Amino acid sequence: MLKIAWSPEYCHPLPAGHRFPMEKYELLPEQLRYEGTVSSQNFFKPTPVSEDLILQTHKEVYWEKLKKLTLSKSEIRATGFPLSKALVDREVLIAGGSVQAAEFALEYGIAMNIAGGTHHAFADRGEGFCLLNDLALAAKYLQGHKNMERILVIDLDVHQGNGTAAIFREDETVFTFSMHGAKNYPHRKEESDWDIPLEDGLEDQSYLDILSTCLEELPRRFQPQFILYQCGVDVLKTDKLGRLGMSIDGIRERDRKVLEFAQQNQIPIMCCMGGGYSHKIAHILEAHAQVYRLAQALYF
Repeated sequence: MLKIAWSPEYCHPLPAGHRFPMEKYELLPEQLRYEGTVSSQNFFKPTPVSEDLILQTHKEVYWEKLKKLTLSKSEIRATGFPLSKALVDREVLIAGGSVQAAEFALEYGIAMNIAGGTHHAFADRGEGFCLLNDLALAAKYLQGHKNMERILVIDLDVHQGNGTAAIFREDETVFTFSMHGAKNYPHRKEESDWDIPLEDGLEDQSYLDILSTCLEELPRRFQPQFILYQCGVDVLKTDKLGRLGMSIDGIRERDRKVLEFAQQNQIPIMCCMGGGYSHKIAHILEAHAQVYRLAQALYF
Protein backbone atom coordinates (compact mmCIF):
# COMPACT_ATOMS: atom_id res chain seq x y z
CA MET A 1 0.00 0.00 0.00
CA LEU A 2 1.22 3.49 -0.85
CA LYS A 3 1.79 5.28 2.44
CA ILE A 4 1.61 9.09 2.51
CA ALA A 5 2.52 11.37 5.42
CA TRP A 6 0.00 14.14 6.02
CA SER A 7 -1.44 16.11 8.94
CA PRO A 8 -3.78 19.10 9.21
CA GLU A 9 -0.87 20.86 10.90
CA TYR A 10 0.87 20.94 7.51
CA CYS A 11 -1.66 23.66 6.59
CA HIS A 12 -0.39 26.26 9.10
CA PRO A 13 -1.82 29.62 7.96
CA LEU A 14 0.40 32.48 6.86
CA PRO A 15 -0.44 36.21 6.66
CA ALA A 16 -2.72 37.18 3.78
CA GLY A 17 -0.82 37.78 0.57
CA HIS A 18 2.18 35.64 1.49
CA ARG A 19 3.61 34.10 -1.67
CA PHE A 20 4.05 30.62 -0.21
CA PRO A 21 0.95 28.53 -1.17
CA MET A 22 0.11 26.73 2.07
CA GLU A 23 -3.32 25.80 0.70
CA LYS A 24 -1.79 23.10 -1.49
CA TYR A 25 -1.18 20.96 1.59
CA GLU A 26 -4.91 20.90 2.28
CA LEU A 27 -6.13 20.60 -1.30
CA LEU A 28 -3.73 17.96 -2.61
CA PRO A 29 -4.94 15.14 -0.31
CA GLU A 30 -8.53 16.10 -1.16
CA GLN A 31 -7.76 15.97 -4.89
CA LEU A 32 -6.07 12.58 -4.65
CA ARG A 33 -9.00 11.12 -2.72
CA TYR A 34 -11.60 12.73 -4.99
CA GLU A 35 -10.10 11.30 -8.16
CA GLY A 36 -9.67 7.86 -6.58
CA THR A 37 -5.88 7.77 -6.74
CA VAL A 38 -5.78 7.03 -3.01
CA SER A 39 -8.17 6.53 -0.10
CA SER A 40 -8.01 7.73 3.47
CA GLN A 41 -6.26 4.47 4.36
CA ASN A 42 -3.19 5.55 2.40
CA PHE A 43 -2.53 8.51 4.70
CA PHE A 44 -0.78 8.36 8.03
CA LYS A 45 -0.38 11.17 10.54
CA PRO A 46 3.30 11.51 11.36
CA THR A 47 4.80 12.05 14.78
CA PRO A 48 7.33 14.84 15.38
CA VAL A 49 10.94 14.03 14.59
CA SER A 50 13.03 13.43 17.71
CA GLU A 51 15.20 16.15 19.18
CA ASP A 52 18.10 13.69 19.19
CA LEU A 53 17.86 13.34 15.41
CA ILE A 54 17.55 17.10 14.98
CA LEU A 55 20.79 17.56 16.93
CA GLN A 56 22.54 15.00 14.73
CA THR A 57 21.74 17.23 11.75
CA HIS A 58 21.46 20.81 13.03
CA LYS A 59 23.66 22.85 15.35
CA GLU A 60 22.45 23.00 18.94
CA VAL A 61 22.69 26.81 19.03
CA TYR A 62 20.41 27.08 15.99
CA TRP A 63 17.91 24.55 17.35
CA GLU A 64 17.74 26.38 20.67
CA LYS A 65 16.99 29.63 18.83
CA LEU A 66 14.17 27.92 16.94
CA LYS A 67 12.68 26.42 20.09
CA LYS A 68 12.86 29.70 22.00
CA LEU A 69 11.84 31.82 18.99
CA THR A 70 14.96 33.96 19.38
CA LEU A 71 16.17 34.13 15.78
CA SER A 72 17.35 37.60 14.84
CA LYS A 73 15.38 39.72 12.39
CA SER A 74 17.88 38.97 9.64
CA GLU A 75 17.72 35.23 10.37
CA ILE A 76 13.92 35.33 10.23
CA ARG A 77 14.01 37.34 7.01
CA ALA A 78 16.26 34.71 5.40
CA THR A 79 13.67 31.99 6.07
CA GLY A 80 10.92 33.94 4.32
CA PHE A 81 8.41 33.05 7.03
CA PRO A 82 7.16 34.98 10.08
CA LEU A 83 8.53 32.97 13.00
CA SER A 84 6.09 31.32 15.41
CA LYS A 85 5.88 28.26 17.63
CA ALA A 86 3.23 26.79 15.33
CA LEU A 87 5.59 27.16 12.36
CA VAL A 88 8.47 25.45 14.18
CA ASP A 89 6.15 22.65 15.34
CA ARG A 90 5.01 22.25 11.73
CA GLU A 91 8.59 21.82 10.50
CA VAL A 92 9.32 19.26 13.23
CA LEU A 93 6.19 17.32 12.22
CA ILE A 94 7.01 17.48 8.49
CA ALA A 95 10.50 16.15 9.18
CA GLY A 96 8.92 13.33 11.18
CA GLY A 97 6.75 12.60 8.16
CA SER A 98 9.78 12.22 5.90
CA VAL A 99 11.55 9.97 8.41
CA GLN A 100 8.50 7.74 8.81
CA ALA A 101 7.84 7.72 5.06
CA ALA A 102 11.42 6.51 4.58
CA GLU A 103 10.62 3.61 6.89
CA PHE A 104 7.52 2.76 4.86
CA ALA A 105 9.57 2.96 1.65
CA LEU A 106 11.83 0.23 3.01
CA GLU A 107 8.74 -1.92 3.44
CA TYR A 108 6.80 -1.10 0.27
CA GLY A 109 9.46 0.21 -2.13
CA ILE A 110 8.05 3.73 -2.18
CA ALA A 111 6.38 6.20 0.18
CA MET A 112 5.54 9.89 0.08
CA ASN A 113 5.30 13.03 2.17
CA ILE A 114 2.71 15.61 1.10
CA ALA A 115 5.16 18.27 2.36
CA GLY A 116 8.92 18.27 2.94
CA GLY A 117 11.80 18.82 0.58
CA THR A 118 13.13 21.60 2.82
CA HIS A 119 16.52 21.57 1.14
CA HIS A 120 17.54 25.18 1.87
CA ALA A 121 17.91 24.57 5.61
CA PHE A 122 21.56 24.42 6.67
CA ALA A 123 22.94 22.86 9.84
CA ASP A 124 23.11 26.29 11.47
CA ARG A 125 20.41 28.38 9.78
CA GLY A 126 17.21 28.43 7.78
CA GLU A 127 16.72 29.88 4.32
CA GLY A 128 14.17 29.98 1.52
CA PHE A 129 11.01 28.74 3.32
CA CYS A 130 13.03 26.01 5.12
CA LEU A 131 13.80 25.79 8.85
CA LEU A 132 14.79 22.13 9.29
CA ASN A 133 16.20 19.96 6.50
CA ASP A 134 13.87 16.94 6.34
CA LEU A 135 15.97 15.29 3.62
CA ALA A 136 19.06 15.43 5.82
CA LEU A 137 17.10 14.26 8.86
CA ALA A 138 15.73 11.27 6.92
CA ALA A 139 19.23 10.43 5.68
CA LYS A 140 20.65 10.64 9.22
CA TYR A 141 17.86 8.34 10.42
CA LEU A 142 18.58 5.79 7.69
CA GLN A 143 22.29 5.91 8.51
CA GLY A 144 21.84 5.52 12.25
CA HIS A 145 18.85 3.18 12.48
CA LYS A 146 18.75 1.21 9.23
CA ASN A 147 22.47 0.74 8.54
CA MET A 148 22.25 2.57 5.22
CA GLU A 149 25.72 3.45 3.94
CA ARG A 150 24.82 4.74 0.46
CA ILE A 151 21.98 7.25 0.24
CA LEU A 152 21.24 9.20 -2.94
CA VAL A 153 19.45 12.56 -2.86
CA ILE A 154 17.84 13.34 -6.22
CA ASP A 155 16.82 17.00 -6.05
CA LEU A 156 14.83 18.23 -9.06
CA ASP A 157 13.37 21.35 -7.52
CA VAL A 158 14.20 24.39 -9.66
CA HIS A 159 16.31 25.78 -6.81
CA GLN A 160 19.59 24.13 -5.85
CA GLY A 161 19.48 22.02 -2.69
CA ASN A 162 22.16 24.18 -1.10
CA GLY A 163 21.48 23.26 2.53
CA THR A 164 21.53 19.54 1.82
CA ALA A 165 24.74 19.87 -0.18
CA ALA A 166 26.44 21.75 2.64
CA ILE A 167 25.30 19.33 5.35
CA PHE A 168 26.70 16.33 3.48
CA ARG A 169 29.77 17.99 1.97
CA GLU A 170 32.15 15.75 3.94
CA ASP A 171 29.91 12.67 4.08
CA GLU A 172 30.78 10.16 1.35
CA THR A 173 27.83 7.94 2.28
CA VAL A 174 25.32 10.53 0.99
CA PHE A 175 25.49 11.57 -2.67
CA THR A 176 23.70 14.82 -3.51
CA PHE A 177 22.51 15.29 -7.11
CA SER A 178 20.80 18.55 -8.04
CA MET A 179 19.36 19.78 -11.36
CA HIS A 180 18.42 23.43 -10.93
CA GLY A 181 18.15 26.85 -12.55
CA ALA A 182 21.65 28.22 -13.06
CA LYS A 183 20.58 31.84 -12.49
CA ASN A 184 17.89 31.18 -9.91
CA TYR A 185 17.89 31.26 -6.11
CA PRO A 186 20.14 30.66 -4.24
CA HIS A 187 22.47 33.10 -5.96
CA ARG A 188 25.42 31.71 -4.02
CA LYS A 189 25.35 27.99 -4.80
CA GLU A 190 26.90 25.29 -2.65
CA GLU A 191 28.75 22.36 -4.23
CA SER A 192 26.69 19.18 -4.49
CA ASP A 193 28.34 15.89 -5.40
CA TRP A 194 26.85 16.46 -8.87
CA ASP A 195 25.29 19.75 -9.95
CA ILE A 196 23.51 20.27 -13.27
CA PRO A 197 22.84 24.02 -13.78
CA LEU A 198 20.04 24.71 -16.28
CA GLU A 199 19.53 27.76 -18.46
CA ASP A 200 16.39 29.90 -18.18
CA GLY A 201 13.49 28.78 -20.35
CA LEU A 202 14.63 25.16 -20.76
CA GLU A 203 11.72 23.10 -22.15
CA ASP A 204 10.57 19.53 -21.73
CA GLN A 205 12.61 17.57 -24.23
CA SER A 206 15.92 19.18 -23.43
CA TYR A 207 15.32 18.78 -19.70
CA LEU A 208 14.29 15.13 -20.06
CA ASP A 209 17.28 14.35 -22.29
CA ILE A 210 19.64 15.77 -19.65
CA LEU A 211 17.89 13.84 -16.88
CA SER A 212 18.00 10.58 -18.84
CA THR A 213 21.74 10.96 -19.43
CA CYS A 214 22.29 11.65 -15.73
CA LEU A 215 20.23 8.65 -14.60
CA GLU A 216 22.29 6.44 -16.91
CA GLU A 217 25.52 7.83 -15.45
CA LEU A 218 24.52 7.90 -11.77
CA PRO A 219 25.12 4.18 -11.04
CA ARG A 220 28.70 4.57 -12.28
CA ARG A 221 29.26 7.40 -9.81
CA PHE A 222 27.34 5.99 -6.84
CA GLN A 223 25.46 2.78 -6.02
CA PRO A 224 22.65 3.80 -3.65
CA GLN A 225 20.75 1.65 -1.19
CA PHE A 226 18.06 4.30 -0.80
CA ILE A 227 16.82 7.36 -2.73
CA LEU A 228 15.41 10.56 -1.26
CA TYR A 229 13.57 12.36 -4.08
CA GLN A 230 12.82 16.08 -3.87
CA CYS A 231 10.24 16.44 -6.65
CA GLY A 232 9.49 20.16 -6.61
CA VAL A 233 7.18 21.37 -9.38
CA ASP A 234 8.58 24.91 -9.60
CA VAL A 235 10.21 23.85 -12.89
CA LEU A 236 6.78 24.50 -14.43
CA LYS A 237 6.62 27.27 -17.05
CA THR A 238 3.79 28.98 -15.15
CA ASP A 239 5.75 29.09 -11.88
CA LYS A 240 6.28 32.57 -10.41
CA LEU A 241 9.75 31.72 -9.11
CA GLY A 242 10.90 29.06 -11.58
CA ARG A 243 12.15 30.59 -14.87
CA LEU A 244 12.20 27.23 -16.67
CA GLY A 245 9.81 26.23 -19.46
CA MET A 246 8.43 22.83 -18.53
CA SER A 247 4.85 21.64 -19.03
CA ILE A 248 2.79 19.49 -16.69
CA ASP A 249 3.29 16.57 -19.12
CA GLY A 250 7.03 17.15 -18.93
CA ILE A 251 6.98 17.01 -15.13
CA ARG A 252 5.05 13.73 -15.30
CA GLU A 253 7.72 12.24 -17.54
CA ARG A 254 10.44 13.56 -15.23
CA ASP A 255 8.82 11.82 -12.27
CA ARG A 256 8.26 8.65 -14.29
CA LYS A 257 11.95 8.48 -15.17
CA VAL A 258 13.02 8.82 -11.53
CA LEU A 259 10.49 6.33 -10.18
CA GLU A 260 11.31 3.81 -12.91
CA PHE A 261 15.02 4.26 -12.19
CA ALA A 262 14.37 3.40 -8.55
CA GLN A 263 12.05 0.51 -9.31
CA GLN A 264 14.20 -1.10 -11.99
CA ASN A 265 17.24 -0.94 -9.74
CA GLN A 266 15.22 -2.16 -6.73
CA ILE A 267 16.11 0.90 -4.65
CA PRO A 268 13.54 2.12 -2.09
CA ILE A 269 12.52 5.73 -2.68
CA MET A 270 10.89 8.39 -0.50
CA CYS A 271 9.34 11.33 -2.33
CA CYS A 272 8.75 14.76 -0.79
CA MET A 273 7.03 17.56 -2.63
CA GLY A 274 9.31 20.61 -2.59
CA GLY A 275 8.34 23.88 -4.22
CA GLY A 276 5.54 24.98 -6.52
CA TYR A 277 4.45 28.62 -6.89
CA SER A 278 2.30 28.94 -10.01
CA HIS A 279 -0.33 31.68 -10.02
CA LYS A 280 -3.12 29.10 -10.40
CA ILE A 281 -3.34 26.61 -7.55
CA ALA A 282 -4.83 24.11 -10.03
CA HIS A 283 -1.50 24.01 -11.89
CA ILE A 284 0.39 23.32 -8.65
CA LEU A 285 -2.02 20.56 -7.60
CA GLU A 286 -2.00 18.81 -10.96
CA ALA A 287 1.78 18.93 -11.20
CA HIS A 288 2.14 17.46 -7.70
CA ALA A 289 -0.65 14.88 -8.07
CA GLN A 290 1.05 13.12 -10.96
CA VAL A 291 3.80 11.56 -8.87
CA TYR A 292 1.19 9.88 -6.65
CA ARG A 293 -0.60 8.49 -9.69
CA LEU A 294 2.68 7.17 -11.02
CA ALA A 295 3.57 5.59 -7.67
CA GLN A 296 0.27 3.71 -7.65
CA ALA A 297 0.57 2.65 -11.27
CA LEU A 298 4.18 1.47 -11.05
CA TYR A 299 4.31 -0.06 -7.58
CA PHE A 300 0.85 -1.25 -6.54
